[in-house]
Amino acid sequence: MDYSFDEVIDRKDSLGLKWNNLDQQFGCEEVLPMWVADMDFSSPQPILDSLKGVLDTRILGYATPPDTLYNAIIHWQKEHHQMELTKDAILFAPGVVPSIAVIIQALTNEQDAIMIHDPVYTPFSTMIELNKRRCIRSTLLMENNQFKMDFEDIEKKLVEEQVKLFVLCNPQNPGGRVWSKQELLTLAELCKKYHVLIISDEIHADLIFSPYQFTSLVTLDPSYQDFVLTLSAATKTFNIAGVKLAMIFAHNPKLYKQIHLYQEAIEHSCLNTFGYVATETAFTQCGPWLEQLMARLEENLTMVCHFFDTRLPQVNYMKPQGTYLFWFDCSSLGLTDEELMNHFIHVGKIALNAGVAYGPGGSQYMRLNFAAPKVLIEEGLKRIKFAFEQ
Repeated sequence: MDYSFDEVIDRKDSLGLKWNNLDQQFGCEEVLPMWVADMDFSSPQPILDSLKGVLDTRILGYATPPDTLYNAIIHWQKEHHQMELTKDAILFAPGVVPSIAVIIQALTNEQDAIMIHDPVYTPFSTMIELNKRRCIRSTLLMENNQFKMDFEDIEKKLVEEQVKLFVLCNPQNPGGRVWSKQELLTLAELCKKYHVLIISDEIHADLIFSPYQFTSLVTLDPSYQDFVLTLSAATKTFNIAGVKLAMIFAHNPKLYKQIHLYQEAIEHSCLNTFGYVATETAFTQCGPWLEQLMARLEENLTMVCHFFDTRLPQVNYMKPQGTYLFWFDCSSLGLTDEELMNHFIHVGKIALNAGVAYGPGGSQYMRLNFAAPKVLIEEGLKRIKFAFEQ
C-alpha cells in the first residue's frame, strides 16, 4: 500500500496544540506552526481503522493491556533494536515525560542531583526542578557541526555533585545526534563506576537516517540492565502522540518493583483503551508506513539542507542523524533570545522552538520541525529566509 505524505490536512479547528489558538500561543494568528514535535502527516490508516473498531464496540469501559500488546512490543524491540525483553520488564505510562517524573519520584530524594546534557529536551529540566531535585547540566561540545559529549566535564560533576541519576536523550533532541556505541559505552561506564542510574529516552529510536544506526544503551552490556531504564513509545514514530501511551523497560526486578509500587500509589499506570490498541496496531501493522515515512523525511531533510546551503549560506546548522528536527544558528541576526523568537513570529510569520528553551547551550538557535508536506516546508523556508533578510 502506498501512503500519501503530500496531503495538507487542515488542523486549525482541531484540539491539536500545534495549530490551535495561535494568537493566544504566539500573539499572531498568521504564523505557520513548525514547532512542536508532531507530524503534519496523517497517522497510519491501520491505526485509524483499529481505533474506529474500538468505537464500534459502543462501550468505552475500563481496559487492561492484552498479552498481544506485550508480544508486539517485545517483537518490535527485538527486531529493530536487538533488545531482549520479557513481559515482566515492561511498565506502561501515559508518556515519556510522566515516566521521567515517576522515576525521579520513585528512585531519588528531594535535593538529589540529576544530570542532563545542555541543550536537551526542555521537560528534562522541568521535571527535575518541579520535583525539587537539583538539575546539573553538562554542556555539549560542538565538533563538525554536531554535538559531542564532554566526558571530562561529566565525570567531574558526577563526583562533585554526587549525582544519583542521569537522563539521556538518544537520539538527541534538539540536535538530532544519534550517539555512537563508543560514546554510549563511555557514558555508561562512568555511571556504573559512580553508581548512577540512567534513564535513556529513546522515543525517536525508529526515526534514523542512513547511514547512521541507533543503539539502545541497555543492549551494549548485560550489566547495564542493572542500572539503565529505557523509555520508549510508538507515539513519535507513528504520529499518535494524542493516544498518550509509553513504556518503561526496567530489566532490574528491584527497580521494576520500586517504580511499579510508586505508580500504584499515584494511579499512574491505568491507561486508556485507545493507547493500548493504537500501540499494538502500530507495531504489528505499520512497518510499511514507517518505511515510506522515512523516505519522505529523507527527501524533506535534503530539501531543507539544500535551501540553507544555497539561499542562507551564512547560517550554520546541524544536519540531524535522526528525528525530524532541524537545529540552526541565528546568531548572525544579532538579537537577544527573546528578540529572536519575536522576530521569527512577527516578521517571518513562522512559529519555531526557541533554542534557549532547551538550556543555556541552546542560546541563539531555533528548532524547525520538517515532518510536513513539501508545500508547507517550502513555505516555511521562505518565511525563515525573509526573517534573516530583515
